Amino acid sequence: MTPTLTSGRDPPHRQALPGSVMPWGTSVTIWCQGSLEAQEYRLLKEGELETWDRQKPLETKDKVKFPITHMADIYAGRYRCDYLSPTGWSEPSDPLELVVVTGASPLRVPAPGSCASRMGFHRFILMKEGERQPSWTLDSQPAPHGRTQALFPVGPVTPSLSWTFRCYGYYSNTPQVWSDPSDPLELLVSGVSGKPSLLTQQDTVVTSGQRLTLQCRSDVGYNKFALSKEGAPDLPQRLSRQTQSGLSGATFYLGLVRPSHGGRYKCYGGHNLSSEWSAPSDPLDILLAGQLSYTPSLSVLPGPTVAPGENVTLLCQSRSSVDTFLLSKEGAADPPLRLRSQYRAGQHQAEFPMSPVTSAHGGSYRCYGSASTSPYLLSQPSDPLELLVSGEVPQTPTHLPLLCPPNTLSPPQLQPSPCRGRPGGGLGRPGSGVRTEFPHAPQPTAEFLGRQTPYLGAGRGLQP
Repeated sequence: MTPTLTSGRDPPHRQALPGSVMPWGTSVTIWCQGSLEAQEYRLLKEGELETWDRQKPLETKDKVKFPITHMADIYAGRYRCDYLSPTGWSEPSDPLELVVVTGASPLRVPAPGSCASRMGFHRFILMKEGERQPSWTLDSQPAPHGRTQALFPVGPVTPSLSWTFRCYGYYSNTPQVWSDPSDPLELLVSGVSGKPSLLTQQDTVVTSGQRLTLQCRSDVGYNKFALSKEGAPDLPQRLSRQTQSGLSGATFYLGLVRPSHGGRYKCYGGHNLSSEWSAPSDPLDILLAGQLSYTPSLSVLPGPTVAPGENVTLLCQSRSSVDTFLLSKEGAADPPLRLRSQYRAGQHQAEFPMSPVTSAHGGSYRCYGSASTSPYLLSQPSDPLELLVSGEVPQTPTHLPLLCPPNTLSPPQLQPSPCRGRPGGGLGRPGSGVRTEFPHAPQPTAEFLGRQTPYLGAGRGLQP
C-alpha cells in the first residue's frame, strides 16, 4: 500500500494478507491505511462493545498492521478500522470479513455439480480457484440420506473452459466459520485435458500386512503411466493396457502395506515417443491404521438405537494427545470423516453429529486418531459401535458429504461414478478428486451440490 493524502476524516482502507479466508492455526495480518495525519488506529469487531485493538502508526504514518498469529474461531468475524487525527476520529472503513476454515484436512474442489453434506449446514459456498471472494452462496435444501445440499448452476460451457471449484458449508449462527473445503473438482470440456484418474481397490484406510494396489486410468490412449508419492523422488512406470471401450490404464502393485506407504499419491499418463507427461491425477490419500499405540473410544448419544428423524452424535475420545479424529463406517466407500480434536474434562474428543437420522446412518462405526506431524498414520481403531435405526429397511450407507457432477452432461457410457473410484462402486475415495468432462454443446449448463468437507466423486474409470 502506498501513502495516501486523504483528509483527516476520510475512511481508511483495510486489507487482510495473505487473504481473508484462512485455515485454522495460520497467521494473518489486517492492514489499515488512512491519513498521514493519523495519530492512532483502532480495529473494531462487529458484535464487540470494546475496541478490539489499538495501534500507533508505522514510520510511514499512514498505516498500521493488526497481526493475528494463530487463526481460530474467536478471530472470525467482520472488522472495520478508523483513525484519530487532529480533526477527530475518521469515518470507519468498509467492513472486512475474516473467515476461518476449520477441520484437520484439506478438502478437494467441487465443481459445477452438487455440494452436499450430512453435517446439517445451513448455507453452502462455492469458490472458484484463484478468486478470493465466494463465487456463489446459497441456502441449503433437504436431500436424501439425511443430507443437505445446494445446487449451483454454472455455464455456459465452452471448449476453452477450465475451472476448478471447491465448496464449503457453515451454520447460520457462525457465518465466518466454514467447514474444510470439498475435494477439488475440475470442470473441463472434452479434449481440453488428458488428466488420468488414480483409484484404489482397497479402502483408503489400510493396515500392515494387506496388499496395496493402485490403478491409473484415462480415456486418453496413453501408452505408459507413472505413479508418484508426495516426498518420494522415484516414479514407478508401467506400460498401459487398452480395453475395447478405448480406455487405457495401468496397475501398480505396491506389495504388503508398510508405514512408508502412508501418504498422498498421483499418477501421470504419457506416450512412448514423448518424454512429456500429462497433468497429474487428483491426489489419493492412503491412511495406515494401527501405527499409533493408543486406542480411542467411540460412544453414541443418546443411545445406539434410534428412530428415523432423531438427532444422534457419535463421540470419539482419547486420553492420549490427538490432533484429529477420523470416523469410518464399515462397508462404506466414503473416506473417513475428519474433525479437529477438542480438549475437555481431561480428554481429547470430537463430536460427529448425524441429524436427522435415516436408515442410511445404520451400521457399524469405528474411529481413529492422528497427529498433525504424521496425518497419514492413524491410531488403533476403536471398538466397533453398532448404530441401529428402527422402523426402516437399511439402505446403502453414505455418511460423508458428496460432490459430484450432474448426470445430464455426459453420455451414459462416460458417466462419472460417485463410487470409490471404480465404475459401479460406492462413494469416492478420499483425495480422489477427478476431472469431469462435458462434451461440448452450444449452450449447456453445468450444476452441482455441496457437503461438510465437500467431497468429489470419481470420474471415468477403466472397466476391470
